[in-house]
Amino acid sequence: MRIHIATDHAGLDFSTQLQQHLAAAGHDVFDHGPVSYDPVDDYPAFCIKAAEAVMADAATGVTSLGVVFGGSGNGEQIAANKVAGIRAALVWSLATAELAREHNDANVIAIGARQHTFEEAVAFIDLFIATPFTGEERHARRIAQLAEYEQTHTIAGTVLDGSAALAADNDSFDPEAG
Repeated sequence: MRIHIATDHAGLDFSTQLQQHLAAAGHDVFDHGPVSYDPVDDYPAFCIKAAEAVMADAATGVTSLGVVFGGSGNGEQIAANKVAGIRAALVWSLATAELAREHNDANVIAIGARQHTFEEAVAFIDLFIATPFTGEERHARRIAQLAEYEQTHTIAGTVLDGSAALAADNDSFDPEAG
């Protein structure tokens, strides 16, 4: 399988080791940066490039997944999720790695390099790669709703306009009460 990797300075050591691990397992690994340590680098561009590469592969029928690292993994997940079609999951356990694929058909995994040992991260990633999407109707339906919203900002048959509820909440909000 093709694997696209990106990180920031916090995950650079993990990324280097992970590339070796994945290549040894027979995967084609593409590093989207950074290539050297810079304590003030900005992860969004790296993670977005990796996510775009996953989507470019999908468009040509190539099976691939992405792996993004950072100190917590939160920002990296957010950055990857800005790319249309990406379903990036923040993973912190074997269960979340497995469920990200089984239920959400996640195509990118985000991990906090400062939150886990390298061995833990590799276990999450290996399980993520090995786990297929179940294809169950309820999960496929939900993924389709997310894709529909991403394209149209609506979900058929669902009222998403929360402005009435927000207005009601604001009318009853008392700033003096906190």
